[in-house]
Amino acid sequence: MILFSERSLRFAITEYLEHYHRERNHQGIESQIIRPEFQKNSVAGGITNRRRLGGMLNYYHCHAA
Repeated sequence: MILFSERSLRFAITEYLEHYHRERNHQGIESQIIRPEFQKNSVAGGITNRRRLGGMLNYYHCHAA
């Protein structure tokens, strides 16, 4: 990752923190997400991918059926 200014560094940090708290599973808390944005659903609905930082961080979730 190449950062050109303080603004791009702040953007990268903000994106990573959003991913870390809302999308990433944490082993220390039984693979739960700290602040989940989406509820766990069955795989009957469509799957959506959210990309952060140009695809370096990816998050997949199912829509409700």
